[in-house]
Amino acid sequence: MYDYLFFNYQRTNMDGTCRLREILSVVFILVLSLVIVKSESTSSSSSKYSNLLSVDFYNTTCPNVESIVLATMLQKFNETPTVAAGVLRIMQHDCFVEGCDASILLVSTPNNTAEKDAEINLSLSGNGFDAVIRAKSAVEAQCPGVVSCADIIVISARDLVSLVGGPFFPVLKGRRDGTVSQASRIAGNIPTPDMSLDEIIQIFSYKGLGIRDLVTLLGAHTIGFAHCTSFINRLYNFSSTSQVDPSLDPQFAHALQQTCPPVNFDPTAVTFNDPTTPFTFDNVYYKNAQRGLSVMSSDQVLFLNPRTRGIVNHFASNEETFFSAFVTAIQHMGSMGVKTGMQGEIRRDCAFVNS
Repeated sequence: MYDYLFFNYQRTNMDGTCRLREILSVVFILVLSLVIVKSESTSSSSSKYSNLLSVDFYNTTCPNVESIVLATMLQKFNETPTVAAGVLRIMQHDCFVEGCDASILLVSTPNNTAEKDAEINLSLSGNGFDAVIRAKSAVEAQCPGVVSCADIIVISARDLVSLVGGPFFPVLKGRRDGTVSQASRIAGNIPTPDMSLDEIIQIFSYKGLGIRDLVTLLGAHTIGFAHCTSFINRLYNFSSTSQVDPSLDPQFAHALQQTCPPVNFDPTAVTFNDPTTPFTFDNVYYKNAQRGLSVMSSDQVLFLNPRTRGIVNHFASNEETFFSAFVTAIQHMGSMGVKTGMQGEIRRDCAFVNS
């Protein structure tokens, strides 16, 4: 029943050209939305952060920044339809450590292991990094030294969410790039699939995000995929009373086992986080949790735990409510620990500090 959802990652690019016609109509909607957003007041943004960032930050210095980034994302999306999830994950891993300052893009040096090379970040999407670097290069060609890598990450994530069916929303801008990136600062700042709900709630709370934000942002797993190491603990020797996690749908568990055998599994083998509509940003992630079709335990627990079950059920029954909550939550996340004014710098090359 679920076999077609499990595949080797090298095959995913085959889907790109098949989706070209499907996204052409989206392009006109997005371009029109960009025009509308440029004329809107910043009051459409979260007032909590409006004193730090603004929608129209580059209106005089690089007025075409959003259209430049969008063109790059369209090209990359056509090549690699899975890139949306990759950039979203890069944004989260960036914002949760040093704040949204593009420290995730800096490379290691002989004297320092950067965030990018920490074990938890080794699975971040190479295509996601490529998309952001391409966008920065395109922006630099027209507006050198003006737009931060941090802002480009967030704009790119917004565009790609829209391209896969999610909400289009105004991006607050004005972030500056950080100059520090240390792998040693990651521990305890990024949630992992094996964490308990209490642990994940605590991390989000430290970042100023509540339980509703948590449930909403994990909804980004409606796109993307997971490697076997992220969920194999649910498939074998789960507990003294159950070989397999009993919250998993039995057929789904069997399909997962075919992809991830107990030993010698293919490290490149992955499964979609959403086995139902894997290429569409929608509320099916929450419906899957209700049916025992969540891949990772950190996703399934949202339905199992009474503190979060009500939010899951609400989002599962109303996609518009989920989309509205997602816009609010990602704007909050995108404003965490931002550097503005004279803090940080505007990197010329996202991989290296200017000095």
